[in-house]
Amino acid sequence: MEGGKGESKKVMLVIDESDSSYYALTWVLNNLKELVTSASLVLFATQPPPSRDFAFGAPLGLARLYFQGVAASQDFSTAQEQSKKICLGILKKAEDICSSRGVKVETLTEAGDPGVTICNAAHENNIDLLILGHESHGILKRVFLGTLSDHCLNNVKCPILVVKRPK
Repeated sequence: MEGGKGESKKVMLVIDESDSSYYALTWVLNNLKELVTSASLVLFATQPPPSRDFAFGAPLGLARLYFQGVAASQDFSTAQEQSKKICLGILKKAEDICSSRGVKVETLTEAGDPGVTICNAAHENNIDLLILGHESHGILKRVFLGTLSDHCLNNVKCPILVVKRPK
């Protein structure tokens, strides 16, 4: 699959620790393997920034304990480092899944609001197709907070594929 300027197309799949994210990855590898082997597949994980209003307790795997308080500068740095390690671990797991299927990938991670970082990464990396897993939320959460896919639909210039798990 070649782009208009003789460049290969770039596909970016957003990955996190959710089941819907890994379902999207597996779905893409099963249904779009020809596309992702001929294009450049980019796996992207966002590192949610820790709030300075909360300090992070001891991490237990992917679960994190939170408590009310003001985070000291050192705690904030430690939380950022921990968040980055978690994201790199998620990317490594997804990269291993892809390589076991013969698909080469590039990995990217960025700290910040997920909607903003995903849209920025898609733009800055000239992504031709953005793929998101669909996370089911209740109606109130969708109405008041919106969804990541809605945010991306309104802010990304490339086509978006949202992969929803069958019920």
